[in-house]
Parts: sequence; C-alpha cells; structure tokens
Amino acid sequence: MRNRRVSAFFNKKSYLIAAVFMVVAAFGMTGIYYTQQEKKQEEKLAKEQETQIQQAKAEDEAREQAKAQEKEEQARKEAAEKRQQAKAEQKAKEKEKEEKEQQETEAVSGIISPENDNFMDEPEVVAEVQAPIEPALHFDAETDLGWPLQGNVILNYSMDQTVYFATLDQYKYNPAVIIKAEVNTPVKAVASGKVTSVETMSETGATVTVDMGDGYSATYGQLKEIPKSTGDYVESGEVLGYVNEPTKYYSVEGSNLFFELQKDGVPVDPMGYLQ
Repeated sequence: MRNRRVSAFFNKKSYLIAAVFMVVAAFGMTGIYYTQQEKKQEEKLAKEQETQIQQAKAEDEAREQAKAQEKEEQARKEAAEKRQQAKAEQKAKEKEKEEKEQQETEAVSGIISPENDNFMDEPEVVAEVQAPIEPALHFDAETDLGWPLQGNVILNYSMDQTVYFATLDQYKYNPAVIIKAEVNTPVKAVASGKVTSVETMSETGATVTVDMGDGYSATYGQLKEIPKSTGDYVESGEVLGYVNEPTKYYSVEGSNLFFELQKDGVPVDPMGYLQ
C-alpha cells in the first residue's frame, strides 16, 4: 500500500516537472519569436534609413549640379556680354577714326596754291584725297565653310547640355568645337572678313575674332604668331596664326584649336557649316 502511494507521489511530481518544463519552453519560444520580430523590424528600419540617406544625397547632388550649371550659364552670358561690349567699343573707335580721317581729308581738299604767275590762265587744280574704300562683308550661310585646319574634334559644341572637360574634371557647356592639332600647325580663316579683336584670354590664350558679315563672326583660340591686327582684312584660307601650347584649361586634352562660330552674338554649332 505504501509503495503505491510513493509511486503515485512520484508520478504526480513527474507531471508537475514536465508541466514546468513545457511552460519554460513556451516562454523561451515566445522570447525567441519576439526577438526575431524585433531584429526584422530593426533591419527594416535600417534599410529605410539607408534609403532616405541615399535619396537625400541624390537630392543634394542634383542641387549642386543645378547650381554649377546655373553658374556656368551665367559665366557664359557674362563672357558673351563682354565680347559684345568689346565689339561695340571697337566699332565706336573705328567710327571715330573714320570721322577724323574724313575731316582731315576735307581740310586738305581745298585749292592748291598756284606755282606761277599765270595761274589765272590755267584751269584750277583741286587736290582730292579719298578715304580708302572698305570691302563689303557678306557671309552666305548656305555656302559651306572650309575647315580652319585638319584634325579630330575632341570636344563637340554643346549648349543644350553639359559635356565633360577632363582637365577641369567637371561638366559644363561648350560654345565651340575643340579640334586636336599639333603645335605649330597653321590655322586658316574659314571665310573672308575683318579682324575685330586680337586679345589674350585666360582660357583660350591668344584669340582672334573675325567679323564675316551678316551677323556672323568666327573666333579662333589657342594661337601664337598672329600676323594680323585689329582692323585688318583677311581672305578665306589666309593664315591667322599657328597652334600654340594648350592653356591650363586644356592641359589634359593637349594642344588644340578653339573654334567658335556666332550669329548675332549667339554661339551656333560650327559643324552645321563646316565641311
């Protein structure tokens, strides 16, 4: 009888221990489940934060690029305004010079003093000095221009979107074509015209601008040994200078010719005219 009671006691105790283990196991499984859920939630939050950071960086880069493009556009406009102002000043000086020459001509075009006493019996001699006649400039946009030199175009004209400049390591607008050429290569005028400026620019070095008429002008940069001066006339194919060492703005690209074509002061794509 006593053995049965002891056996029943131990059976009940075993059941209790088993129940305790099951409860502990249940709590353990619940803890593991919630731990996994918290880990997944943390990973999800981390991914969302990383996505937000990437979006913020992309927005910052877009704003910086927009600012850079706006700055480049403003610089281009200012450069165009300066060139227009320089041309206007040059034309004003030329007009003033012409008026002065005309006044001097009128002053000396009077009656020449007689050489003998019989001047009354001889026809009156009047000295006439005529101002030099400047050739009329006319540019036919339908006629293809000749190339200023033979070479590969390494940077195309691009005013609707920015292009990469290796030396500057940045994207910007390009109002000209950059033609690869060896130093000392002769550069020829693409059309007849009048030299309106010969100046040294930080970006394009020694630069010549030629008015070709009808609102068209051509600018040749990165030159040396320029034989022409402001006011001189050039014929199509005449040498305007020679390719110089590149400026610091084109050290990676190497020696080249900067060639810009404008219509009424606004850059146009030279490739639409050159053949």
